[in-house]
Amino acid sequence: MGLNGILSKKNDAMGSQEEIKIENDFILHRFQNDENETFRIKKHIHQGLIQFHFGIKGKAKFVFNQGNYTLDLNEEKSYLFYNPQKELPLNLELAPNTWVISIIISIQKFHSLFTNESGHIPFLSEENKDKKYYKEGEISPSMAIVLSQLFHYNLNPSIKNLYYKGKGYELLSLYFNRSEDPNAEQCPFLIDEENVLKIRKAKEIIIANMSEPPGLEELSDQVGLSLKKLKMGFKQIYGDTVYGFLFDYKMDYARQLLDSGSYNVNEVGLKIGYSTGSHFIAAFKKKFATTPKKYLMAINTNL
Repeated sequence: MGLNGILSKKNDAMGSQEEIKIENDFILHRFQNDENETFRIKKHIHQGLIQFHFGIKGKAKFVFNQGNYTLDLNEEKSYLFYNPQKELPLNLELAPNTWVISIIISIQKFHSLFTNESGHIPFLSEENKDKKYYKEGEISPSMAIVLSQLFHYNLNPSIKNLYYKGKGYELLSLYFNRSEDPNAEQCPFLIDEENVLKIRKAKEIIIANMSEPPGLEELSDQVGLSLKKLKMGFKQIYGDTVYGFLFDYKMDYARQLLDSGSYNVNEVGLKIGYSTGSHFIAAFKKKFATTPKKYLMAINTNL
């Protein structure tokens, strides 16, 4: 596949992938697997293209050399791949509940984005221009916000491509930013890494206590953040309110429990915190537009 494609989206039985053309020789891919089985993606990538990969959530795995070598892409991690000597096809496996953003850009286009003062970027240096390059990194708090925005687009569809174009350039800018405090101007509520870690801890707390989650005041006390910073920061990183995020998580978990065949509808409801079956059924239907019983019947029919 070359880089002259148009905006396209493909939904498979087990996941979705969306290709957004930022410009010629600059493509952004969104890979999303919200199902319970591994979602595999294979794409031909031409020689001389730089690949950036960002793990938003879950766990993905790169497969190289016909399966002889694999490389894990974990949540909040990134990879940069560049090999001017040979083609490096994209062979990616997404575990259940995994989201990945990838940017594919030509070396020529990439060079054009930077001034002559870009010596701090190793593979742009004269001595490295014909060498393969590999880098593993952490996703910074400011990058995490942009990546979340790329997955939670909610503006007018007519400006979607323009929005993605801006976010694509912003993401690359943040990736190579070398300032002492790269997050200060990006998000006033997430001034440092410590605050982001506290918000991630808040997410872990509500998941661990999904059947009886703490109130927002109690949660903010537990993680050591003001209520305002917790609410604003959580929305910016995870694209939803605290309880909106928890609702989606609980429903996805409920679906996994039903898929396992080990629990009936009432048992699943109790495990995720619904004391009455009717409340669980209503919540499940709100999320999936079908009742748990009908969902189970559909699973059994397809077996």
